[in-house]
Amino acid sequence: MVDEALNAAACTIDDIDAVAVTYAPGLIGALLVGVNFAKGFALAANKPLIPVHHLRAHIASNYISHKELKPPFLCLVVSGGHSHIVEVRDYTDMKVIGRTRDDAAGEAFDKAARAMGIPYPGGVELDKIAETGDENAFTLPRPRVDGSLYDFSFSGLKTAVINLLHNKQQKGEEYSVPDVCASYRRAVVNCLADNFLLAAQDLGYTTLVIAGGVSANSLLRRELQKRCEGKYRLYMPEKTLCGDNGAMVGAQAYYEYLAGHLAKSDLNAVATLPISENLF
Repeated sequence: MVDEALNAAACTIDDIDAVAVTYAPGLIGALLVGVNFAKGFALAANKPLIPVHHLRAHIASNYISHKELKPPFLCLVVSGGHSHIVEVRDYTDMKVIGRTRDDAAGEAFDKAARAMGIPYPGGVELDKIAETGDENAFTLPRPRVDGSLYDFSFSGLKTAVINLLHNKQQKGEEYSVPDVCASYRRAVVNCLADNFLLAAQDLGYTTLVIAGGVSANSLLRRELQKRCEGKYRLYMPEKTLCGDNGAMVGAQAYYEYLAGHLAKSDLNAVATLPISENLF
């Protein structure tokens, strides 16, 4: 894979300045494979090793799409495993001000899709199907977290749509899958957009950014564009850069390198690590 990448870029190992690797957070098995390969590669090539936080890399995908974007800004990071509202004070200085208390938005999309028999990747397919449905066909809750205005909770919403489906099935009633998808998507997007824009208003941010796999969601992009028009400057990564990719890791690695965040040969994978922590 590395050989293919070098060939596609028309360069050699000698042209590479440093080796970057995602070391946290994530599934520990996958992280260990990447970290151990990167350590060996950096050692063999005599290159510095740069550790990169996965969520910081998602945010950095916007630096690829928008060369003019610079911190500070407020970012909504939404993916299969994470739903955060992050103050990006500088390229390597970040603070989480809102997070999910249970399921992430992407996980909630995937589980609802599975309950409807939609094939993997469920969230992506649900988004496509929802485009043909009526988002007002079903009434679903918009859960809030008492005492935490910017936090999310998607577990109850996910349960509500699953109960709706089971109820229909037990009664032998037919239902429109596109309508359920559209109604559910609207509920999730409203929760995300409402909290994100409330945080922006309260904290005085005028530059807003979204990142992560769910930032490719069609309704989320349209809804934020509509609500931000004339009030905020909104940045979104190209859809091809919303999911996990190597380019975003390289983009964030550049700023980690400038900040002096280099790893030694004892670098290890970490399954859980706040985006605000600098371990190096």
